[in-house]
Amino acid sequence: MNCEALQVNHPIWPLFDLVVRTPRLELRYIDDAIGSELAELAAAGVHDPAFMPFALPWTDVAPPQLQINVMQWYWRCRAELTPTQWHIDLGVFVDGRLAGSTSLEAHDFAVLRTFKTGSWLGREFHGSGIGKEMRAASLHLGFAGLGATEATTAAFADNGPSLGVTASLGYTRLGTVRKLRRGQSTELLTFRMGREQWEGIRRVDFTIDGLEPCLALLT
Repeated sequence: MNCEALQVNHPIWPLFDLVVRTPRLELRYIDDAIGSELAELAAAGVHDPAFMPFALPWTDVAPPQLQINVMQWYWRCRAELTPTQWHIDLGVFVDGRLAGSTSLEAHDFAVLRTFKTGSWLGREFHGSGIGKEMRAASLHLGFAGLGATEATTAAFADNGPSLGVTASLGYTRLGTVRKLRRGQSTELLTFRMGREQWEGIRRVDFTIDGLEPCLALLT
């Protein structure tokens, strides 16, 4: 997909113009074209089928229902977005190729200034450091762009790659909760990052475009 072709002004839904850039990748708000491509990428495989990294096992659904569910999810996030509750989904582009998705979610953000992140990558993009870069970019959007004071994240205790990213960025461990995963009780580890912690790892080579018009939708 040609990233330049996506640079169109959308005054009614300015999130379509939101872009976060790093030296390695770009995050772009998911429109229908990106969503369709992500749906196919997810259907091609996100993880080893023997392992489930998500509390909601959405990747266990067989195509073409998986692709339909993915599209409905992105439409739902747009339709239900309000300043008191929002879920921002962004496509991750590496060298012009769509590699996966990352998200920021918040409730009563204008008061609480807290958001949580989640993400996935197509299997061919695993193990190349993209996960850490996209998480750092998501944190930059939340802290530098939106003025957050805290970010949270979580991963199952056996999800080594996700936990590795979290550790490398310096989160603080909060605790452990029990979650059902494919019908089994499983440990979910929770983490937080305060603004002071983020300032210690803040990157100066990240940029955000198109955010200002979006603020009325989010705060």
